[in-house]
Amino acid sequence: MEKVAKRILGIDPGTIVMGYGLIEIESNQPRIINSGVVNTKGLNDHYLRLKHIFLRTKHLIEEYKPDELAIESPFYGKDIQAMLKLGRAQGIIMGLSLEKDIPVFEYAPLKVKQAITGMGRASKEQVAYFLQNMFKSDELPKELDATDAVAVAVCHYLQLKNPLSSISYKNWGDFIKKNPGRVK
Repeated sequence: MEKVAKRILGIDPGTIVMGYGLIEIESNQPRIINSGVVNTKGLNDHYLRLKHIFLRTKHLIEEYKPDELAIESPFYGKDIQAMLKLGRAQGIIMGLSLEKDIPVFEYAPLKVKQAITGMGRASKEQVAYFLQNMFKSDELPKELDATDAVAVAVCHYLQLKNPLSSISYKNWGDFIKKNPGRVK
């Protein structure tokens, strides 16, 4: 039976600019299907921004039918109000995915940068440069939020190739519970 392609929607969440990147994995090779940004700069009301994010994300999910969603997890900032607003946007995106039975995977910004560039403190420009070389293309999006979203999707793809890197255990009991055939 022929292996079916897998689609991963990567999201770099933001309430003013949200990046998205859709990759497809076929024969263990990723390729970029689409990427871009959802821009809410013209909307002054936070709730209207959330509505716009909701509608655009819903459209992306319905149009491209991703198999999995990879989203950048919250980073810690000093502006608590900005963090709360970002969390609301992330919640909307996650809720839309889960409502369509699309599994959600979160990756810390440092993990994404490490996976793409080998350096956890890489700049957005460095991430874009590495992706350009990885995909051997000059046609990556100009918006760095979009390339960051592609990076989140690629990070998830790389974790799928190395599933042990994402396995974690809370304690010995948790290990036994998750690996019943490995303990006698």
